[in-house]
This record gives sequence, C-alpha cells and structure tokens, in this order.
Amino acid sequence: MVRAMEDILANASAEQDSVSVSYLQLYLETVQDLLAPEKDNLTISEDPRTGDVSLPGATCVEVRHPKSFLELLEAGEANRIAANTKMNTESSRSHALLLVNVKKSVKAKQEKESTASNENGSSLQLSKSHSLMTIRKSKLLIVDLAGSERVDKSGSEGHLLEEAKFINLSLTALGKCINALAENSPHVPIRDSKLTRLLRDSFGGTARTSLVITIGPSSQHRAETMSTILFGQRAMKVENMVKLREEFDYKSLCRKLEADLDRLIAENERQNKLVLDTEEQLQKRAEEAELTIQQAERKAKVLLEESHAKKLKLQKENLDSIRRLQQECSLLEKELKENAVKLQSEKEAAVVEKEMQIQNERAKKQQEKEEYIEEYQHKLEELNKKFEAERAERESIERRLQEIEDCMEGQNKLELDDQENLNELAKKMEEESHSRERATRELGEWKLQGAFIASNETAGLKDEVKLLKQEIEEQCKQKEVLEKEVKDLKQQMLQLSYDTDETRKVLEKGPTRVSLGAESPMSLSKAHHMRETVNGQRATIAKLFEQVGLHKILSLLESEDVDVRVHAVKVVANLAAEESNQEKIVESGGIVSLLRLLDSSQDDIIRRVAAGAIANLAMTETNQELIMAQNGTRLLVRTANETDDPQTLRMVAGAIANLCGNEKLQARLREDGGIIALLGMARSRHPDVLAQIARGIANFAKCESRAARGQKREKSLLIEDGALPWIVENATNEISAVRRHIELALCHLAQHEVNAVDLIAAGALWELVRISKECSREDIRILATKNITSSSSFQSELKKL
Repeated sequence: MVRAMEDILANASAEQDSVSVSYLQLYLETVQDLLAPEKDNLTISEDPRTGDVSLPGATCVEVRHPKSFLELLEAGEANRIAANTKMNTESSRSHALLLVNVKKSVKAKQEKESTASNENGSSLQLSKSHSLMTIRKSKLLIVDLAGSERVDKSGSEGHLLEEAKFINLSLTALGKCINALAENSPHVPIRDSKLTRLLRDSFGGTARTSLVITIGPSSQHRAETMSTILFGQRAMKVENMVKLREEFDYKSLCRKLEADLDRLIAENERQNKLVLDTEEQLQKRAEEAELTIQQAERKAKVLLEESHAKKLKLQKENLDSIRRLQQECSLLEKELKENAVKLQSEKEAAVVEKEMQIQNERAKKQQEKEEYIEEYQHKLEELNKKFEAERAERESIERRLQEIEDCMEGQNKLELDDQENLNELAKKMEEESHSRERATRELGEWKLQGAFIASNETAGLKDEVKLLKQEIEEQCKQKEVLEKEVKDLKQQMLQLSYDTDETRKVLEKGPTRVSLGAESPMSLSKAHHMRETVNGQRATIAKLFEQVGLHKILSLLESEDVDVRVHAVKVVANLAAEESNQEKIVESGGIVSLLRLLDSSQDDIIRRVAAGAIANLAMTETNQELIMAQNGTRLLVRTANETDDPQTLRMVAGAIANLCGNEKLQARLREDGGIIALLGMARSRHPDVLAQIARGIANFAKCESRAARGQKREKSLLIEDGALPWIVENATNEISAVRRHIELALCHLAQHEVNAVDLIAAGALWELVRISKECSREDIRILATKNITSSSSFQSELKKL
C-alpha cells in the first residue's frame, strides 16, 4: 500500500491531478469505514449505465503527501478488528480494502476549429483559442484478505466462531466466481457476497489484477497449502480486458466560456459607465471632504471644551486634596505637640513619683538597717556582759586555786582528793575559753551580714535608676518616630503636587484612541468538530472494551511489540478518561500495570499516554494513596527529569498536580521530590506545562493552609523547597490559567504569619497588593485584602513607605 501510494504521488501533479483514498473493512458481511468508525454499515451501489461499483457513504480523503497517507493508514489500522487464536496472536477478523481514486487532467490543443461530441450525441464547435480538457480516471483497489481457517485448528468459539464463518463464506463465494470465470460459465455468482461485488472489476472486468497467496512450509498444514495453490492456479486462468477510461471535461470548458462571456460583458459595462462613475465619484468626494472638515471642526471644538473642563476639574480636585492634606498635617502637628507636652508632663510626674518611691524605700531600708544595728549592738552587749561574768568567775576560781596552793603545803594528806577537783576546774576553764571564742566569731559574722545587706540595697537602687533611664530613652524614640511620620506626610504632599503637574501636561497633549477587535466564530465550529470526533473515538473504544475485555487489554501492555503496547495504552488512557471505567481499571490492576509500563518503557509516546492515564486515575483520594504506595511519585519525577517533550511533561505535571491536592500525602510527596520536579519542568516554558505546574502549586498551598487551621504552623514546604521565587516571577504571567493559580497560591501562603518574612523578602507583598486591586476574580481580591490587613508584618512593612 505504501509503495503504491508513493509511486502514484510521485507522478501526480498537485495543481491538476487529484488523489483520494478510502480505507474500509468487510466484517461480518458489513462494510465498515476504518477512517470513520461510526460508519459501520455502508451500502454498495452500482451505476446502471456503466456498471461501476461505488460506496457513497465512505469517507474519501484527498492525499497529497506520503506522510499524510501514512497517518491515515495508521489511524485505519488502529480501528481494524483483530483477535488472538491458536494459529495467530493477531488474527485478522475482517477483509481490509484500500480504494485509491486518481483523476488526471490532459489538455488536447486545437489548431483551428474542432468538433467534439457530448454525451447526448450533439456536436460542439470549439475555436482555436479554447482547448478541450480530457479527464483520465483510474482506480486502485488493494485488498488484504483475511486467511481462511479451520475451527478445529484455530480453536475459535463463540463470537470468534461467528467471525470465522463469515470469513470462510466470503472466501468461498470468491472461489466460486473465479471457478466460473475459469470455466467460462455463463453465470458468475457475483452477488453471493459483498466481497465479490466490491471486487467485480478485478476478475473478468476492465482492470489489471494481481493475486498474492500465502502458504506455510509446515507439513501439518499441507492440505491448506494445496488448496491455496490450486486456488491461485484457477485465478490465473481468468482473463481481463484492460480499458482506458477518459472523458471530456465539458463542465470546465463551460465554466471557462461563461467566465469569458461575463468578463466581456463586465468590460463593456465598465467602459460605458466609466465617465459617469468618475463624475459621481468626484462629486461625492467633494461633498465628503466638506462634511469631514465640518465634523473635524466640531469634534475639535468639543474635545477642547472637554479637555478644558477636565483640566479645571482636576485642578480643583488637586487643590482640595492639597488643602485637605495641609489641614491633616496641621492637625497631626498639633497632636504631636500635645502628645509631646503630655509625654513630658507624664515623664516628669513619673520621675517625681519614682524619686519619692526611691526616698521612701531608702528611708524604710535605713530604718530597717538601724533596727538591725540596734539588735546587733544589744546582742553584743549581752555577750560582753556574759564575757565579763565569766571573766569574774575565772578570777574567783584563780584566787581559790591560789588559796588551795597555799594550803597544799599543810595538807599533803588531802592531795589526792583535791587533784580531781583541780582537773574539773581546768575543764571548766577550757569550756569558758571556747565559749568566748564562739562569741567573738558570731560578732564578726553579724558585722559581715550587716555590710552585705547595705551593699545589696545600694545595687538595687542603681538598677531602678537604670530602668528609669531606659523608659526615658524609649519615650524619646517614640517622639522621633512621630516626627519622622510628619516628615513623610510632607514628602507625600510634594509628590502629589508633582503628579498634578504631570496630569496637566498629559491633558494638554490630547486624548488617545483605543481600538477593539472581534473574534472569529471559526474557533467554535472547530471545537464542535473536535468534540464530535472525540465522542466517536470514545464510542469505538467502549465497543472494543465490551468485546475484548479489560484483562486482555491490560495484558497487552506487557507485549514485546512496541506498536501493540502503544495501541493498548491508548485504549486504557481513553477508558480512564471516563469516570465510570476508573473503578474497573483499578480493580483489574490497571494502576500497577501503567506504573510498570512507565518504569520500563523508553518510548516517548508510551510515556506520554501512560502519564495521561495516571493523571486521569489520580482524581480520587483512594487512587492517589494507591499510586503513592506503588512509588508512583518517584516514577513520575524520574520521567520528568529524563524527557523534554512538552506533551509528556504536561501529562506528568498534571498527575503530580492531582497528587498535590491530597493533604495526607504532602509530606511523602515532598520527600519523593515532587515539588522540585514540578519546578524543574518549568524549563519547557510551554503554556500547558506552566499551567499544570501552577495548578499543582496552588493545590499544595491550599491543602497546607487547610491542614494548618487551629494548629501551630511551621514554614511552608513550598518556601523551603525554593518555589517562592518562581511563584513571584509568574504572578504576572500573560497566560490567564497560570496567573490565576499563582495568585491563589500566594493568597494561601500569606494566610500564615510564619511565611510573612520570606514573602516580604521575595517581593510577594507587592504582588498581593496588586492582586487585591487588579485580580479579575472577586473572591481572590477579598482574600488578598484580608491577608494584608490581618498580618502585622505586612502592615509594618507598608507603613515604612
């Protein structure tokens, strides 16, 4: 098929020749259109005059390049019905017919004057200035016949058995026709089958016919091989009469003559009316010029009056605003002076009050100190009295000892008895000396305690004085802040006067005009056509799903043939687009099969379609958790890092964006590198990819904001992974979908005070201010305004300006 089309297109002229293609299949004795699957029962019609066979309802596509023909052929092959039998894993269950119609224009030059006969037999005289166009029509019919099969070998049963019956019946009818032609039978049973009706010109007709038979070398199939060879031998006996089909293009000649006649009539009329038209045009131009001048004068007068009125109005408004600001400044200065006086008086009263408190506390401390000193002195006096009493007692004891020593000489007999008394007295002397030492130490400790208490009181007074000084310094700083605010107000007044001058200059230059355009309704019709095409494809896929079964389709994802895997994953992706099929796909292990295919395949088409199917399935929380449990995020991240195809990146970004909408999986998603992968896909700069990235970031920020309600919030994971600079950069993106999602993400990030410092540092505060004023959505504007007014950090940053 491909080589034949390449040869035809190489010898065809794009200006004069036309090549159109129809691709059909004969399935269950019904003619179906492979290029438009919804046309599943086409009718066959025959021209009663010429006997030509045609299919009026078949899709006929004009082809000019081999590439476009290959695309049509692939689309038709995808819709052709095949099944798995014991004899063949992809057994064709229908006969495929490629119908190519070629029309070639041939010019025959007429020297002087010629006569041509038309279809009715009348003659037509042609002058030498006109050449009669001849159209040569050709038709190429390439048929891929489904092989005949024996049920005991192929194992067909059920619906496959019904298909095999119709295949064998159509092939039997073809064999009967060939046998009748080979034997020169007067009756050829052409109408026994639609296949023989379509192939009427190929045997016994006016076409050149070639037959290719397919046999196998196995001795097991010797009977089939013999019957096939005999069928080919009988077909070789059929003789065709080749006939060249040419006809005159009377329609083009008639159109040319009518065009020449119209041209001559128009030229005659143009010459007759040329003078009158010229005079009328000159008169009209003169009148239009006068009207234009008058209108221009009126418009200029009206514009001057309007600009003068606007100028006066703006001057009045500016004077009123300047006067109002001056009044506000004077009121603020008065308030500042009053506040300064009030602060000064309050400061002096506080100082006096503090000094009185310090004096009272000093007097109280002094009184307590004197009481402590009196108590210490009283204790010292008691200790001195006790010491004096002990000393007197000691002296009396010493006198007694002296007396005893004097009496010792005369009382030698009583020496032993008195020795014990002496020992007791010595012990008492030692005890008295120890008690005196203890009293001396206690007196020293009391003196040290008194000195320590006095030093502590002095240090406490110094600390209080320092606190008073700090309070006075803070009041001075507040006064400086108020003075700075007054200075800023004065600068604003100067800026307002400058803006007034600039406005006046712009008004003096004059107004400008803005032109608006309109959209064409072609986009609506194109969208409607695309919607009808998609609905037709989905109906065909649903029919295939009912006939084959989901488990068989999923098993084809592991086929060794790349084309089989491509078609299978496309079918699964289209099924996943319908919400009613998603649960069946998940129950049959579709998510695991798609992830395994995404992990093992290196084909861009397979990756793109598999990622799209995963994105469709990742719409529910249950499927999202299942994808995360199968390490789906890491596979998506790896795919995003390995490919640069925008469509593949769009599908991967859409899948990750859906996963970002689950607040339970955010920590795991961030650990697997989902956020960083989203930001990395921005390298594509494709609008659809950027829109999916922005949607994912908005979903992530929204879930973060919802999960943090009523809890102590840490810094956003988006900010920690470096997403904030990209968010600020694309807040004013030209693409509305990107801009809307980014604005929503900024509003959710700004809801938590912990993110305020980073937002201010990255310049996001000014984007929030712009969103609160210019955003097209009212709910986002309200949310941005609420975030700005409720954040103390934002308010303090705005007051600095």
